[in-house]
Amino acid sequence: MLRYGEGMSDAATPPGSLDSEELALRDALARGDATIASIAPVLRHLLASEDSSLFGEEIVARVRGMTADVARQLLDSIVVAAGESERIEHDEGDVAAMISAIVGDPAFLGHVHALAIEWQLTERLHVRLAADPVLPPLLQALMARPDPETAALAMHVLAAQARWCQSQRRMELPLAELPGDLLHRALIAMRTIAGDGAEIDAHAARAEAAVRADYDESAGRLGLISRLVTGMGAGGVTALSVGHAGVAIFLTTLAAASAQDRDLVVLSTSEAQQVRLMLSLRAAGLMPDAIDEQFLAFHPDVALPRGVGRLEVSRAAAMLAPVADSGGA
Repeated sequence: MLRYGEGMSDAATPPGSLDSEELALRDALARGDATIASIAPVLRHLLASEDSSLFGEEIVARVRGMTADVARQLLDSIVVAAGESERIEHDEGDVAAMISAIVGDPAFLGHVHALAIEWQLTERLHVRLAADPVLPPLLQALMARPDPETAALAMHVLAAQARWCQSQRRMELPLAELPGDLLHRALIAMRTIAGDGAEIDAHAARAEAAVRADYDESAGRLGLISRLVTGMGAGGVTALSVGHAGVAIFLTTLAAASAQDRDLVVLSTSEAQQVRLMLSLRAAGLMPDAIDEQFLAFHPDVALPRGVGRLEVSRAAAMLAPVADSGGA
């Protein structure tokens, strides 16, 4: 849907050079994937200790803050289900136990880690490229559309992105903003932690039912952005410019266009995943000049990996496919 440039020719490429370049790209991609596979266990260890040298203090602190916020919300829901009308201070041991239960899930931990990286990237591009974290040019244009449905959806995206920025500044993660499968896993963890007695089980069951009843994945930030990008159809190719679309919409569009999990695409923007980023851009259908432009927006001081622009779109997609469903952790 969002792809173009399928017919790129590499007729000017010397015989055999493309094969060697593709082999080098595959090797670099494999090294990057090995790094991704190590993230969850290492990050889980860092959350339990004070050593944050590998990921940086900001990322670890933000992941720790968001997981603690989710843990407290789950505990709050149990208290409310038990009939308490006011939020109370939870025992730190209960909070720690809930945190341990939810970060034991690599997919959950990977998602929170990706959110922390997305926010760091949003702030960095705001400073370096003046990329508006809330109202990028593309969203402004969509809000001005004569189509009331598109304009209203763009307004909802604007509000959701503004709320997310505020939550990230406070290192919070509302339960309503979790993807549906991860909310389910968090609720299972809550049920496990609260399962020490029949009365507690009943409170946890009522809390779980209440959280599920209030949840609407399509109304969360990621759901709204996904609906917006899907509704753009072929015009969604304009969202493959991070300067024009903003970080959040760009990442969602690139994930959809390259058939990858969004969290994995977020990780591809890091310095250690340069080949994955360029393959993702090519798999999304971007031509060499556009690939270079987007790559340099993220890595202005890095030499461009060779050979990606000469790959067919389908070939780039095939190279990404083996780990496309890994969830980024």
